[in-house]
Amino acid sequence: MSALSDVARLAQVSKATASRALSGNGYVSELTRNRVVSAAATIGYVVSSNASSLVTGRTRNVGVVIPHINRWYFGEVLEGIESALIAAGYDLTLYRLSEDETERRRLFEYFLMRKRVDAVIAVSIELTPHEVRLLRSLDKPIVGIGGPGDGIAALSIDDVAAAALVTNHLISLGHTRIMHIGGSRQKEMDFRVHTQRQAGFRKAMEAAGLPCGTDAFRAADVSMQGGFAAALAALADPRSRPTAIVAGSDEVAIGTIVAARQLGIQVPSQLSVIGIDGHELSAMFGLTTLAQHPNAQGKMAVDLVMDELLQRPGAPAPTWHAYPVSLEVRDSTTAPSVE
Repeated sequence: MSALSDVARLAQVSKATASRALSGNGYVSELTRNRVVSAAATIGYVVSSNASSLVTGRTRNVGVVIPHINRWYFGEVLEGIESALIAAGYDLTLYRLSEDETERRRLFEYFLMRKRVDAVIAVSIELTPHEVRLLRSLDKPIVGIGGPGDGIAALSIDDVAAAALVTNHLISLGHTRIMHIGGSRQKEMDFRVHTQRQAGFRKAMEAAGLPCGTDAFRAADVSMQGGFAAALAALADPRSRPTAIVAGSDEVAIGTIVAARQLGIQVPSQLSVIGIDGHELSAMFGLTTLAQHPNAQGKMAVDLVMDELLQRPGAPAPTWHAYPVSLEVRDSTTAPSVE
């Protein structure tokens, strides 16, 4: 059986360096790490996870706390996290957090406090100061996806700016009767995403001197079915019908397009529709959208975790990172028809 000393000899490094490179405990340059990994693969050396954990106190396992696993955004984020962790030689333990307060307390005070994960990634969950202190007391890196967190590394898109940008796209095309169909405040998610996107819509409309009263907003369940139902009601009366709709998500936008077709309204000649997300179905529906790249967000979250775990030189201090978005213009938006 090959030994660590054999790996070190083949890679022309010290045994301590070989150990750091294979365990992930401590800084090793990328070039050296690749040389050690290649040497280990050449002679068939495999690190014992149990032995490594006993020596380093590390499990090479990252806990991911998430509210949903069956929705597109969360599935994409998870896929990005998983692929990045596998590439880094780490496992993933998934915890789905319900709205039950007792279950949440047990998760943070028992499951995550046991030394079974080296770090925690919280997806679209606003951690309380108490939860952050609990995890920090065990020196566990914490990264949030979805919004800023006090004293932790976090990343998300700027939802106010995103909604303002898509609204301004419609305004630049010449639309003046624009409606926002978005999530209800009564069903607000953590980080107040629905409220922020509504605020971005209002900001752009007010800056352009366009009406944005209560008639300019309609609440919907954030789903294709929810968008369909809300759009049917909003578009039913031709006398008050908008020429363009800003949807709070791509799923709402797709539901809106289906509703317009059912009512005989042509998209985009009679109604422009724009969304936010970059959903995998957006291209099929010709939907203009602001893509937020959730898969890449997951990968970036892992990079931030590794910065702390491996104590990489020059790693940024825990702060909020605004993730870049991209406007993908397709066939669902155009200038309003001349009346």
